[in-house]
Amino acid sequence: MELPSRRLLPLILSLSLSAPLAQAADFSVESPDLREGETIAPAFVLKGAGCTGSNTSPRLDWKNPPEGTRSFAVTVRDLDAPNDGGFWHWLVVNIPAQTQLLEHGASAAGLPEGALQIRNDYGRTGYGGPCPAPGKLHRYEFTVWALKVDKLKIQASAGGALGGFMIKQNALGQATLTTKYER
Repeated sequence: MELPSRRLLPLILSLSLSAPLAQAADFSVESPDLREGETIAPAFVLKGAGCTGSNTSPRLDWKNPPEGTRSFAVTVRDLDAPNDGGFWHWLVVNIPAQTQLLEHGASAAGLPEGALQIRNDYGRTGYGGPCPAPGKLHRYEFTVWALKVDKLKIQASAGGALGGFMIKQNALGQATLTTKYER
């Protein structure tokens, strides 16, 4: 068998590496509780630290995950926090592959069997809504990650940095909804 010429090899590699990304392009997330680019309602804002929200996790619905998805993760991150990695508000991993939504209030009311909430940057497990310092608009990414593994080997006490790293290392694709909040 003759090997492809050196000129064709980069093209072949490029096409083979972009195939999963093209397939993941249809992967999407939506929410009846949140709108792309709009302000987060008080129900989803933190209750405490000077904020008066209800601290309820929003409903998230997703569809068209990439082929080979074996589980999902959900993260919420403040992109404008004054530290380098942002601020992790919610991390849920090991969501079964057949799941297509997290209900309104799922963080407190119950997640799909096997799902695990990881400690957020407030130092607690579960959803912690936005509560930025007054005077500056912050953006919040609600992301559903399609993962290539059934379960991440991580403990609830791990924290956002390790959780985010492990999620990204096992991601086949992601779908993101970005909102904002200012007080």
